[in-house]
Amino acid sequence: MKFAVQLYSLRRDYSTPEEFLAIFKKVKALGFDGVEFAGYNGLEPEVIRAALDEAGLVAVGCHSGVDTFDGEENIAAAIRTAKILGMNAYGTGGAAHGTKEDIDRLRRIYKAANEAGEKEGIKFYYHNHSEEFKFKFDGKLCEDLIGEAAYLQIDTYWSFCAGVDNYKYITENKDRIIGVHIKDGTDRKPKALGEGDCDLGTVIRAAKDIGLEWLVLENDDPEPTGLLDIARSMEYLKANV
Repeated sequence: MKFAVQLYSLRRDYSTPEEFLAIFKKVKALGFDGVEFAGYNGLEPEVIRAALDEAGLVAVGCHSGVDTFDGEENIAAAIRTAKILGMNAYGTGGAAHGTKEDIDRLRRIYKAANEAGEKEGIKFYYHNHSEEFKFKFDGKLCEDLIGEAAYLQIDTYWSFCAGVDNYKYITENKDRIIGVHIKDGTDRKPKALGEGDCDLGTVIRAAKDIGLEWLVLENDDPEPTGLLDIARSMEYLKANV
């Protein structure tokens, strides 16, 4: 199994486009083989791809607003970006889901995006927080309703906070799960891996049992810096995966 990092974890470690590109080699030096994007710092995908290749990293996905793949032209643009970056998945870090209308909108957007993406080898995915496992419409969880149209990336700390049995949910929904975020924390405050109380061993076992290629690390609030925080998490991954 290979390790990637969601670059949102490092957002305070760079400010300029040049620093953004320079972070790739630092990520590689820590032992990561891939990155998931949370924005592109104003750079064209061709420029980013060149820097990824130079660093020896693979793009495994992105978090972008659902508006970026709402409608035919936007879907085509998202697929183009994904292909240039060399990733087979394009996603969002969350979206409005508090009403039936919100859910219906997400299902419409994802249905169209995945119908187009299937022809191009690109899967469009949704990343959860806690509430998707608490709200229900028509007797179904928000997460399940969204997952009927979207592929799912399970943020296993937020699902843990919602009381979800991560192993059961991941293995029972393996056909829709494109990846997981491995994350730790205490009292809903994210921490480096091994420093919180999330069921990390269960998450790792589930990821292995469904044959996931990548574990994607994320920490929403790294301390004291993003790089130092993910370095501690990498030591946990090396020792436990």
